[in-house]
Amino acid sequence: MTDGLARLSVIAPAPVESRQKDWDEVEHAIGWELPADYKELVRRYGGSNWDDYLYVLEPGCPNHHYDLLVWARNQAEDLEDLWEFEKKPVELEAEGAQVVPWAVTDNGECLYWLVVPGVPPERWTVMVNEARGGRWEHFAVSCTRFLADTLDGELRSDILSSSFPLTTHDVRRL
Repeated sequence: MTDGLARLSVIAPAPVESRQKDWDEVEHAIGWELPADYKELVRRYGGSNWDDYLYVLEPGCPNHHYDLLVWARNQAEDLEDLWEFEKKPVELEAEGAQVVPWAVTDNGECLYWLVVPGVPPERWTVMVNEARGGRWEHFAVSCTRFLADTLDGELRSDILSSSFPLTTHDVRRL
């Protein structure tokens, strides 16, 4: 278990029943191998809402609005259109670099993995994009570390809502 997952288990204990996925099928559909910590996050928590604000996407989520595969496909198309009008973040200027969504917020911000050719999924980092603007933030941590660090106040984003996280944490499966 990664440090981020261990801390999440203390911050907000996972439901007893885990969710199983055919990760080979998911990764074939999305076109990338996904980070092991994300797979474990989904196994333990599923697609989930954190502090009534942040939604972790899940492939095949029971709430289809938070299906990782749908978001990945739609965001790839939307971002290609966006780059025609907005400047790409410097992290995406490297040959073949791209972002893949793993979480969204109720305000419309999107949290992505930064995927760079030759960098294994276990070293993917997090990028946050504001909902209605061109601001991006880059955090050199995994998705579970980002979530744990944000929930316990060690990490602050200037893009995410100032009312996130809550003082008493709440996690719900979708």
